[in-house]
Amino acid sequence: MKSLSRRKLPVLLAALPVSLALTVAVHASLAAESSNGVWLAGDLHTHTFLTDGSHTQADVVGHAFDQFGLDFMANSEHGGAFARNPEGLTWDKVTPAPFIAGDPVKDKSGRPLMWRWQSLRDYSYPTLAALQQRYPHKTLIQGLEWNMPTHDHASVGIISDVPVAISDFEYQFDAGDKDTSRAYQGLVKRNVTHADAVAAVTYLQQNYPGTSYVILNHPSRSLLYSAAAIRDLNNAAPSVCFGMEGFPGHQKESNRGGYGANLGENTYKARTYGGADYMVAKVGGLWDSLLGEGRRFWIFVNSDFHSAAADADFYPGEYAKTYVYARDNSPQAIVDALRSGNSFSVQGDLINALDFNVSAGSAKATMGGELLVKKGSNVKVVIRFKSPEKNNNGDKPAVDHVDLIVGEVTGRINPGDPNYNSDTNPTTRVLARFTSKDWTTDADGYNSIVYTLENVTKNLYLRLRGTNLGVNVPYETDADGNPLVDDLATQHLGLDNAQEAWADLWFYSNPIFISVVD
Repeated sequence: MKSLSRRKLPVLLAALPVSLALTVAVHASLAAESSNGVWLAGDLHTHTFLTDGSHTQADVVGHAFDQFGLDFMANSEHGGAFARNPEGLTWDKVTPAPFIAGDPVKDKSGRPLMWRWQSLRDYSYPTLAALQQRYPHKTLIQGLEWNMPTHDHASVGIISDVPVAISDFEYQFDAGDKDTSRAYQGLVKRNVTHADAVAAVTYLQQNYPGTSYVILNHPSRSLLYSAAAIRDLNNAAPSVCFGMEGFPGHQKESNRGGYGANLGENTYKARTYGGADYMVAKVGGLWDSLLGEGRRFWIFVNSDFHSAAADADFYPGEYAKTYVYARDNSPQAIVDALRSGNSFSVQGDLINALDFNVSAGSAKATMGGELLVKKGSNVKVVIRFKSPEKNNNGDKPAVDHVDLIVGEVTGRINPGDPNYNSDTNPTTRVLARFTSKDWTTDADGYNSIVYTLENVTKNLYLRLRGTNLGVNVPYETDADGNPLVDDLATQHLGLDNAQEAWADLWFYSNPIFISVVD
């Protein structure tokens, strides 16, 4: 393991769900490494007493780092106004009252509320800074879950040496923040329309193009992210708005992922399938439509932790992990790794290592990368993965099969095109399925698969999904191995919510692009 000198890192600031923000990090532990970088496991979407969570930050961090082995974690809580301090006391019980001049805003019960921009700056950030001292070899990130105007939540991150970068963003652009007290500072509110949402990501692209990010949270839960809206956001900020939660949090709720509202004829889209969002679980669905344009748009997984109650949430790292390959453990390196797409998402520790690469001759590409090949070339596909001896449920996880999924890259769809709101890619399909008969296992427990993609004549992308389930498992998978809507398992298998989550495990990789050169 590399020796890391202690140093002060820039503050990583985030705004809303899956956020990565104001980082008070000094170090991150190294999960695995090579000469070029290190694999880190993290969770970017958690909540505490400061908004609608039921635990202190110390409790959440302690479980994530001490018990469940994460290398980095973000506190990413809602914008707007909230009634409690970091210890769970309502603000009227805090002495002296910490409000800015004038009477505090109050909720319907008469309790005073504090605007989130202020609690971010004066309470959340210092709390995380103090906790960071307890964990000098981990990375803590102060995040914020953005209430995106006209849409659902999203995580925003900004690397900055001062907490006002994220608090200013929340004040200006969060749909839940109605405060206007800072107009004298020249801060203009833009938090009502879709155009305001686009203006917000444009603001980040213009001011923090290499040091910020926006990740869409639970994208299908309320059906408020259309394909056109996602394209608008990515067009406005391609190096900032580069991903979404492929697996939402709340995996042990009665409606898995917290999904399940009655949204009319499209309700089937507002469900999870094997714990994954419909945009990702559907082969040839919305995510594939974006990849089919060649968009660098990635998926991640988080806990969205609020409460450890039996029917609520898994702690960060207990069930969900995002693995990123970073050059080191600094805040900037973590954001760069997220942006690179060299990452994969795992439930229930089904795997804890993945090497997925393609090559032609001496040229090679990994997840998030692009391989240039001559027309008609053969491409070698290598998949190596490993599972731990035991997961946090006490089970020994085992992969039943891995699917290699392929889709054609046919070019960018521009505004005004009739297909701009298309959420399908008809070229996407499962190209090959591998079981234990198809892989070899070495002394270190790594399973290896080698596959040849012959005579490549079109621009393509490849991605992986794997599961502990077989094909055509009643109420879990169909005859083609696709996950079924999670409602079926809940209704028919007699498992409680956590049992169903642990019984139904998946991992998904981000894609590799293959571009043909004549």
